[in-house]
Amino acid sequence: MNAAIKKPLSVTNKEIWQISYPIIFGNLAQTIMVFVNTVFIGHVGNVELGAVMLGGIYYLVFTALAMGFAIGVQIIIARRFGEQNYKQIGVVFEHGLLFTTILGLTLWFVMHFLSDVLLNFIIDSPNVYEAAIEFTRYRHYGIVIVCINYLFRSLYIGLSNTKIITYTTILMAAMNIFLDYTLIFGNLGFPEMGIRGAGLSSVCAELSAMLLFVFHTFKMIPFRKYGLFEFGKIEFPLLKSVLKLAFPTMLQRLMSFGLWFVFFTMIEHTGEMPIAVSGIVRSVYMLVTIPVFAFSATSNTLTSRLIGAQKEDEIPATLVKIAKMSLAAMAPLIIICAIIPQYIAGIYTDDTVLALNSVNTIYVVLGAALMLSPAMVYFEFISGTGHTLSALLLEACVLVVYIVYLYFSANVWNLNVESIWCTELIYSTLLFIISFSYMKVAKWGKR
Repeated sequence: MNAAIKKPLSVTNKEIWQISYPIIFGNLAQTIMVFVNTVFIGHVGNVELGAVMLGGIYYLVFTALAMGFAIGVQIIIARRFGEQNYKQIGVVFEHGLLFTTILGLTLWFVMHFLSDVLLNFIIDSPNVYEAAIEFTRYRHYGIVIVCINYLFRSLYIGLSNTKIITYTTILMAAMNIFLDYTLIFGNLGFPEMGIRGAGLSSVCAELSAMLLFVFHTFKMIPFRKYGLFEFGKIEFPLLKSVLKLAFPTMLQRLMSFGLWFVFFTMIEHTGEMPIAVSGIVRSVYMLVTIPVFAFSATSNTLTSRLIGAQKEDEIPATLVKIAKMSLAAMAPLIIICAIIPQYIAGIYTDDTVLALNSVNTIYVVLGAALMLSPAMVYFEFISGTGHTLSALLLEACVLVVYIVYLYFSANVWNLNVESIWCTELIYSTLLFIISFSYMKVAKWGKR
């Protein structure tokens, strides 16, 4: 009879929520930045709206390597935390900081000297190209800063201490909103910079977040416990092991964001109206999926921590809990957007035709978001086990289907913009199927 009694899970709903909600608010602040940029620029013009979206995705492609590396660092930190090997956490973080700084400087160099050539090759419309160049000319100065911010996020998520992420991103959003208002339109005595002001305001916002991360770390984190900032000699075997784990994740993020950029450039090739619609829809999609990426980060770190604590048997049930909570957190946003899609689109633009043309595509991304919620929980579980190469290969299989449908829908069949956006629905559905199947059949125990 005792055998029939279920052993309670060590991970409770409260603990999942305590890790997730600061990331949700952090992601909310970041999404507000995109929302405000889109709203302000949308009232400048449709060309500028498309250009800021393309410029923003172009920037994200360059940050993808740093994001992927930071996730690798996060996995190792969470594992050491679960093992109670606290001193090693600081060593891992310091080696990550060294690599991230070098990577950020390299990315800045490439963006500074090659963006004109790369964007000219990619963008068809001369008007969109000129506006995108104006935006990235200022935006690229934040690349080193955002790389370091990713690393700090990985430290705090790995330690399951995520409240500071809320504070930094709220500060970043507030700074961005204020500077967008003043620099884009020249309010409060500031120069009127238009689209350039959007790029500069984002850089200043990221800098404010980094400074708060540094201040909080020096003020609140017990250095001796975690061995932080002792800066011993470089341990190349350790750096190699971090890169070995992180490299597949770096490639995975680069591949994902790279194809996301290809997605928007293919839409841009179909005309200025579809790319303007996509600028609005992208912002709505980011808004409704805020909980998705918070709970998927929780899935990653709790998986790694449970393996470190030798509680692998609890992982499947924990994932079900996380997936349910992710869907529940997203439901109110989905319902609101589904009831008043034209009003939501109208917030971004004075052009009633553009707002009306966005409605069907908004419905498509709401469906994609519902599938993406459990898909990301199970997909990030794979990386959390340390099998980052498996995660890379599995997503590569999904992205092959993604790019084939995208190419035919945009270039061969000449479908409308909402049909092209069905690419996201296909992606999230396949990602869920393949990730859930991996959890059921693969050998993913401690490594």
